[in-house]
Amino acid sequence: MRVLVVAFTLILAAGAASAEMRGHGGPVRALAVAPAGDIAVSGSFDNRAIVWDLEREAAGQVLRHHDGAVNAVAFLPDGGIATGGGDGRIAFWRVGVADPVRVETAHAAPVAGFTVSPDGGTLASAGWDGAVRLTPLTDGTARVLTGHGGQVNAVAFAPDGTLVSAGYDATLRIWPNDGGPARVVQSPTPLNALAIAPDGTIATGGADGVVRLVSPAGETGAEIATQPLPIIALALSPDGTRLAAATIRGSVAIVDVASRAVMFTLVGPGLPVWSTAFAPDGATLYTGGGDAMVRAWDARTGEPLGGPILSGGEDPLARFAGSRGAEVFRACAACHTLSEDEGERAGPTLAGIFGRRIGTAEGYDYSPALVEMNIVWTPETVAALFEHGPAAYTPGSKMPEQRILAAEDRQALVDFLAEVTR
Repeated sequence: MRVLVVAFTLILAAGAASAEMRGHGGPVRALAVAPAGDIAVSGSFDNRAIVWDLEREAAGQVLRHHDGAVNAVAFLPDGGIATGGGDGRIAFWRVGVADPVRVETAHAAPVAGFTVSPDGGTLASAGWDGAVRLTPLTDGTARVLTGHGGQVNAVAFAPDGTLVSAGYDATLRIWPNDGGPARVVQSPTPLNALAIAPDGTIATGGADGVVRLVSPAGETGAEIATQPLPIIALALSPDGTRLAAATIRGSVAIVDVASRAVMFTLVGPGLPVWSTAFAPDGATLYTGGGDAMVRAWDARTGEPLGGPILSGGEDPLARFAGSRGAEVFRACAACHTLSEDEGERAGPTLAGIFGRRIGTAEGYDYSPALVEMNIVWTPETVAALFEHGPAAYTPGSKMPEQRILAAEDRQALVDFLAEVTR
């Protein structure tokens, strides 16, 4: 992909002894491991979160509440769990309790990411409404930070409590503790992912496949090339010595932070890896992506735990090898099928898309806003969708924010769809 910018989706990971585990009914968007290392929680495009017992390598609880993909998850200091959804809501849970104990309508668009403050008192959320929300975990009033010129894709607290956010507008914003204006650091590429080391060093990942390290003062330092593919997830080991950078084609580069060099690259079945998380001891790396498979890796060697990685199934685009349009479509394949026989995934099937009015594919639960729109899908309107992005062209959509900036890539995509979706 030349400049395909993806806002997110994912699959999960769990278990220290198995290379693979199955659980969700679709791509998993978010993943977190508890401080004790005994459980993990994941969020998925199937609108559910799953709490995993890592010792038994099995799902312990399924959390159902959100009307949309679960894009963000976090463990809270009191042992609870927070989930954020495509419905803009944040739900607070107790492990073992079926219903959320508290729900907040937090954003006017999907929640994209979470971070908990070092003092344990605040949950910060990134929203595709362009806002960062600070939600008190006990008493108090939520505060909203604005300034980003588009979707906020990631947030993270520094050890001193400074909040940092990264967005589709290609800016990193460092919000001071005194409530003053944010320090803005311009990036050469839209930003999808963010992580902060124990010494306060900020790591960002975006559409150009480069990890950039930024000082706490906002000064850009090292640039570490991983692969020429969008980075869609970052995770730092607990000691801050290693960084996992996951891409849209399924590779995960393990970077040595001190030497600013890629140590090795984990290679799975070729589908997007949308999330990564280290175990508390740093020995295991959990990854997940578009194949609905849990994966656990030895973080020191890069070897999959429990044996070799098994195929995630036949590549549905293998028969289109060499097609530029098929390669551009690959980012869409996690959510959309091309034929009625394949059915629907997180999004409706694209079979017969041209000539079809938006929001009318039979059997799919569309966002109410889409049902009211007067758009008929044609090569021109599909191209416009990816030129301007779903947030601008189809506001209210559940679709993750994606744009294809190169006109020739948009043309290749619509030509491909015209050929294969009749």
